[in-house]
Amino acid sequence: MPDIRILTESELRGVVGLSVDLVDRIMEAFRSLASGRVVMPPILSMAIAEHNGEVDVKTAYMPGLDGFAIKVSPGFFDNPKLGLPSTSGLMMLLSARTGQVQALLLDNGYLTDLRTAAAGAVAARALSRPDATTACIMGAGMQARMQLQALCLVRPIRRAVVWARDADKAGAAAAGMSALLDMPVTAMADPQAAVAAADIVITTTPATTPVLRADWLRPGQHVTAMGSDQHGKNEIDPAALTRARYVPDRLSQVRSLGELRSAIEAGLIASDQSFAELGEVLSGTAPGRQSPDEITIADLTGTGVQDTAIATFALAKAGAAGTTIHS
Repeated sequence: MPDIRILTESELRGVVGLSVDLVDRIMEAFRSLASGRVVMPPILSMAIAEHNGEVDVKTAYMPGLDGFAIKVSPGFFDNPKLGLPSTSGLMMLLSARTGQVQALLLDNGYLTDLRTAAAGAVAARALSRPDATTACIMGAGMQARMQLQALCLVRPIRRAVVWARDADKAGAAAAGMSALLDMPVTAMADPQAAVAAADIVITTTPATTPVLRADWLRPGQHVTAMGSDQHGKNEIDPAALTRARYVPDRLSQVRSLGELRSAIEAGLIASDQSFAELGEVLSGTAPGRQSPDEITIADLTGTGVQDTAIATFALAKAGAAGTTIHS
């Protein structure tokens, strides 16, 4: 029986962070998904409404990798009131050849945060204007900070604004991002003005009603929506999808979980309408942005290929760094 390697959150933080290498690894995962060879079942999702919580289980087998991950990701959104983070969880890495457990990554959601931010960077690299220099972040949580940090790896961002429903949190988030990235990041109280100030807009909220209106968007903007990963969530005005080139991470998922779900329910888009996925755009089998004035929207609900990609990446990094791997 082979040893099961165990890595704690602190050990993982020591070897894996946001980097261009990680963005490239997540990009390759999306390309692999577009190849048709990946095995990725639907998300197992369970809502725990009584405690404003949810649990998602995601997995995917990617040919060419020695292992595949099974990720358990809870999100309990009242936790900050208790002094706890909203997200936690762990990943299990199993051998793709034998099914034996190779590793337990006790990351407390850290790897999920990383791969989600990296996916945002992948979407921006694929769909935003290369000369985009300004960003608007809607939301003030951990993912708001990480999305901007990842975006700066792929676009020459010089200035950013932050909007959140809680003005104090927006101010604190802006100050933290400004210090981290050494650039001007300011909080804005008016969401419409915040959106108008940006080339790239990233929504990072658990909203159930839109925080971004369709008529706020202007030619040339790119929007990455990453908060709508449950059936009841909705960050973007459904009409926005009819004004833009819309690109989902996984079409079968966004019809029930993402922003597309809301547009279908509003009767604005047919339930069977097809859209090219992000992996297809990255692989060159579907078009991306067609002009500097086009509006683009990426709808990211999170995919199992991202989890398998970052789990194998993290284990390899730990091994290369000589990190003590418990068993």
